[in-house]
Amino acid sequence: MLRFSCSELVVDRIDPLVNPGQAPSPHLHQLVGGNALNTTMDPSLDLPTQATCTTCTFTEDFSNYWTAVMYFKARNGTFKRVPTFANQYLEPANGGITVYYIPPYDNKSKVTAFKKGFRMIVGDPIRRKDEGDGDARSLSFRCWDKNFGGEAGAPGAGRDTKHFPAKPCPGGIRANHFFPTCWDGVNLDSPDHKSHVAYPSSAFESGGACPASHPVKIPQILYEVAWDTTAFNDPNDWPEDGSQPFVFSSGDGTGFGTHGDYVFGWQGDALQRAMDAFCNVNCPTLKTQTTQAGNRCVLKPKVEEDIDGWLTELPGGPSVTYS
Repeated sequence: MLRFSCSELVVDRIDPLVNPGQAPSPHLHQLVGGNALNTTMDPSLDLPTQATCTTCTFTEDFSNYWTAVMYFKARNGTFKRVPTFANQYLEPANGGITVYYIPPYDNKSKVTAFKKGFRMIVGDPIRRKDEGDGDARSLSFRCWDKNFGGEAGAPGAGRDTKHFPAKPCPGGIRANHFFPTCWDGVNLDSPDHKSHVAYPSSAFESGGACPASHPVKIPQILYEVAWDTTAFNDPNDWPEDGSQPFVFSSGDGTGFGTHGDYVFGWQGDALQRAMDAFCNVNCPTLKTQTTQAGNRCVLKPKVEEDIDGWLTELPGGPSVTYS
């Protein structure tokens, strides 16, 4: 599997897919990848020709990846942004997201790389329960012990939860986002940013067949976000009723509303070459840069507002809901 870090490009209240052209958008996101990112991203544009740098390890990847932002809600009702940190086995990055592109595990089946203009989302910020569908099965959290200890195995396995962990996590919280792996072969997007893709009949890893409506196998994309919740583990700061204190910037206090957005932006046939070579962390067919170089690729926020102080409300003012 191709696994690499993309450090933070910007934390901003924009969403080029769901709320194109809006600044501010309804809630805050952390965004990584190429610096062609904008409030509106015309699918006809070739991102590698628009960007001048990327925060990702592989320099032919000018895609953009984003998720909501996690906040800690203190007992007195104020909010503090939770930072991200470098994931296990990766060089220290300026926060951000760990990205995977995964071909079928049998190393025989081929996948078709995404085309220029392709985009999709996984999850829904207004969810507050496990709805038992493909998205629900693809989103989870891992409560780490110190030094990435504790639960092992694939994301979503073992004691991973669909909701925010209900106890302090000594090593932070990892959020896992698996995207659909079947495409209709025609549409690069859809009005809901989901209908043009689908989940296979069984696990992608076991070679599950794609539905007839979406016959083309595409790489399995996984986002892992390592949230550094360690500064907020004092039970005296948690709600008096013992409930967990973390919320997403969308106002989700359950965790079921975690979501991820993707805009494809690889240069030429670079992603297809990597998938055909069944690359992993080291991929000789791709060009790389140091993490330090990726950290230097940053954008100024479109929306100027305080996102890091102790806030009396979430940026944009969404109310926190738990059901």
